[in-house]
Amino acid sequence: MARFLPRSTRWRVALFASLASALVFGLGSYWFVQSLRGGLENSARMLANDKVYAVLALLNSGVAPADVPKQLEKGGGYMISREQVNRCSTGLPDVPFEGRAQVFAPDCVIAMPYGEADEVYVGSATADRRYYVDAAEFLDPVGLQTVATAEQILWGGVPAAALLIGAVAWFAVRRSLRAVGAIRAEVDGIRARDLGRRVPVPDSGDEITELAVTMNEMLARLDQSVQRQSQFTADASHELRTPLASMRTQLEVQLAHPDRLDWRRSFENAVLDVSRMETLTGDLLLLSKLDADQPAGTTRIALADLITEHVAARLPRDGVEVRAEIHAEPVVQGHAGRLERVLRNLVDNAERHAVSRVTVTLTAFDDHGVLTVRDDGPGIPAEHRERVFDRFVRLDDDRAREDDGGSGLGLAIAAEIARTHGGALRVADSTSGACLELRLPLA
Repeated sequence: MARFLPRSTRWRVALFASLASALVFGLGSYWFVQSLRGGLENSARMLANDKVYAVLALLNSGVAPADVPKQLEKGGGYMISREQVNRCSTGLPDVPFEGRAQVFAPDCVIAMPYGEADEVYVGSATADRRYYVDAAEFLDPVGLQTVATAEQILWGGVPAAALLIGAVAWFAVRRSLRAVGAIRAEVDGIRARDLGRRVPVPDSGDEITELAVTMNEMLARLDQSVQRQSQFTADASHELRTPLASMRTQLEVQLAHPDRLDWRRSFENAVLDVSRMETLTGDLLLLSKLDADQPAGTTRIALADLITEHVAARLPRDGVEVRAEIHAEPVVQGHAGRLERVLRNLVDNAERHAVSRVTVTLTAFDDHGVLTVRDDGPGIPAEHRERVFDRFVRLDDDRAREDDGGSGLGLAIAAEIARTHGGALRVADSTSGACLELRLPLA
């Protein structure tokens, strides 16, 4: 059916508006005309009933059926018979009129006019069942003319109104689609290099305005995503370049002076660089999966067991103690490996900055499991509390610690894993040191 419809939205809306209005007006007009005619018939039926009661009164008073037409001021429109109605009017020879009536038999009389067009009939019988009276009354001729005039007007008015509504719909849709055309033209000209452009927002305040606002928000997200991806690629290239350059330098020096350098030491350094690249590559792969929202198998996980096992398995580092404080036993729905990765990244980050102690605390509050990792180090300045979750971000103090500063992806990965689990990771207020708080909804 779609191929028989016009492709233009304007014409489709106009066509459906015309058809719908024609149907509604047509049904309404039919109901209106029938109501007018029904009113005329009800009025005629009341008059016919009056005739029936008048004839019955005469018959009950002893007036002969043949004399009934002479007694009525309202002449005609009824017949009298003991038998069925059609027995009196069919199968009998024509008889001359006696005044306003044809008398077929002493009890079979037809008063004229009877059996003509635009008449309403009403029948009744007397109490003793001797007579049957069938009265008729003409519809009001003025009313009939009014109905005929209304029919003529509606026959021409309904199509004209349907066409008018279709034309109004066509112009209204055309005006509305001008803004859509402007939006389409602007979007068609946007390329990856100029995602900063925005579509015009009409001031109509309707759905077109909402569409334009939504598209601008989408373009803003695309622009931010492209910039973030570009920065991510540049940062990843920079991070990978350092170990690659170190490996190349060591290999070139080893080849140039094989007798002067300790090849075992060079190989050990190369293995360390490979390990750094392997770790970085694994982090980048995990981030790409998290960005793509790739599903991972989930199970019910007891956070208390996860924390206890992780703290027990950690090896002491630089005299920093890692201890756990379990105040609740919340159970969450998630991926065990990824949640363990969040805990490991948070504790590793805290351990790099701590002076002597890292405390992992688990509580439950407001249908969430709350895990906090606190250290006694210098803390995170308020102006950097949001930046620490960006990728490849390392504060100035970290950059000075090349040996254990990390790649700048640990907290970013932890924040993304928290997001994919329906939770959130933030830097909480702390009187001393840094405090990172992870909230996960209970299972």
